[in-house]
Amino acid sequence: MTTESNPVPSPAAVPPGAPVELTGAEGVVRSLEMIGITDVFGLPGGAILPVYDPLLDSRKLRHILVRHEQGAGHAAEGYASSSGKLGVAIATSGPGATNLVTAIADAHMDSVPMLAITGQVFSNLMGTDAFQEADIVGITMPITKHSFLVKHAEDIPATIAAAVHIATTGRPGPVLVDITKDAQQAKFSFRWPPKVDLPGYRPITKAHGKQVAAAAQLFAEAKRPVLYVGGGVIRSHASDELLALAELTNAPVVTTLMARGAFPDSHRQHLGMPGMHGTVPAVIALQEADLLVVLGARFDDRVTGKAALFAPNAKVVHVDIDPAEISKIRTADVPIVGDAKDVLVDLAAAYRDATATEQPDLDEWWATLDGLRSEFPLGYTEPSDGLLAPQYVIERIGELTGPEGVYAAGVGQHQMWAAQFIKYERPNSWLNSGGAGTMGYAVPAAMGAKVAEPDRVVWAIDGDGCFQMTNQELATCTLNEIPIKVAVINNSSLGMVRQWQTLFYDGRYSNTDLNTGHDTVRIPDFVTLAEAYGALGIRVTKKEEVDAAIKLALETNDRPVVIDFVVSSDAMVWPMVPQGVSNSYIQYARDHSPAFSEEED
Repeated sequence: MTTESNPVPSPAAVPPGAPVELTGAEGVVRSLEMIGITDVFGLPGGAILPVYDPLLDSRKLRHILVRHEQGAGHAAEGYASSSGKLGVAIATSGPGATNLVTAIADAHMDSVPMLAITGQVFSNLMGTDAFQEADIVGITMPITKHSFLVKHAEDIPATIAAAVHIATTGRPGPVLVDITKDAQQAKFSFRWPPKVDLPGYRPITKAHGKQVAAAAQLFAEAKRPVLYVGGGVIRSHASDELLALAELTNAPVVTTLMARGAFPDSHRQHLGMPGMHGTVPAVIALQEADLLVVLGARFDDRVTGKAALFAPNAKVVHVDIDPAEISKIRTADVPIVGDAKDVLVDLAAAYRDATATEQPDLDEWWATLDGLRSEFPLGYTEPSDGLLAPQYVIERIGELTGPEGVYAAGVGQHQMWAAQFIKYERPNSWLNSGGAGTMGYAVPAAMGAKVAEPDRVVWAIDGDGCFQMTNQELATCTLNEIPIKVAVINNSSLGMVRQWQTLFYDGRYSNTDLNTGHDTVRIPDFVTLAEAYGALGIRVTKKEEVDAAIKLALETNDRPVVIDFVVSSDAMVWPMVPQGVSNSYIQYARDHSPAFSEEED
């Protein structure tokens, strides 16, 4: 993401004003206002209380009171991921700050622009194990782009401005600003814009021309190229440029879990999602390719399988704005450091030059891939127990809602089915915890997305396990008139763990039964729980009830909706590549595969 594409104005773009005396806490609020922040998610406590007093008077900032700080963090992520804007979360010191850590780590893994502001105990008490003291700067240093500790009120505007700049430029990510209580209470002369000095922070956005030319030459010579697209394309707002390059080159496209929607699912060149639960054509295309053009992806183990056996005959062009990602896992033949949006434009121009006299012939490659698409379409079998197929439920949610909706998923089987069976036609429509795999992400992320995009339908597609981790944010949604839709894919278990127990542990289901679904005590009863939070609760147990329930949810916009879809616990996610082996061992279905081997180190 470049500064130019960032919707949040930079401090330098704001006209300077005369200095005014403010408290540090007032400076926090005024700085956020001047930067253009309109929505923040948070929960007050003693060490951040000074900030909450002027926040009450702000007419430019909408503060949404969450029920748990983790919810604030995931809401900030959903806000950012659905809109491209900066997400902001506020918490107090100690446990308030540490409750944000999971969301901060999540944002770091998935390159989400997020600002976390925390209160800290008085500076003279730091290091004394004071009440609600925690070294949140030290705790978060490995999982942020940067963490700041502010002990003086006069440093607040410049620190917040710097934090916003760091979070939203280069490879986006979370930045933490921890402010002592005495800095919040002290007075200083506030002036905007502040001077921001970040020596050494100079993200490279424009790629080296010789590298782009070398990449174009490899592309022109390739017989089996693949555009391997990662989440960086979405973060850099480069979907249009990707579409142009793909159509220019006629190369097949695969979109990772984080890149779903970066390239239209309906496009003839799209092979689907690669990786552990990717489509057979996408997985085999990467394995058989002679060139991978990798755009904003990082060779995650869930995509590559055993890295040493991944795409063994392919040369690699790796484009990333973060130089640390290039050749970290797979050595790049042509490394290109730059912003994907800019690089794609330059690469298209260089490709035209490289193919001016002779156009590559990919007919044989496409014949192979089309054969795979025909032989191994994405599908599922109906459960033998007569219960709902979760894949059908999720597919109907996508079809009845359409591509303009936003879909936030939790983690596990339902996440994979949502990635597989909903058709994504635009970027920022698919939100999930890809790198960290955080249970409890969906409901607060959907809440944040609905705040950022109030005119869109926003679904949280959750599992019965994930839903129980953060469903208290339904109270936040009801009280703040944030009418999200929640589809609980209720298989009465920790589904993905149960699937692994079925396949790798001889069906020994150790501590995965949650007793929420069919033929159980139903604790909790999700319909009753929804009603307790002021939401509309619906239970669906039969196929013929699915469409009516989804349509009722789509028509209900005066409160949140929770649909308890009671599905089969035996449904599994296919295709699947067992962990630790080559992607060539992809299993199309359990009875269409070689025997599973033991996991390798």
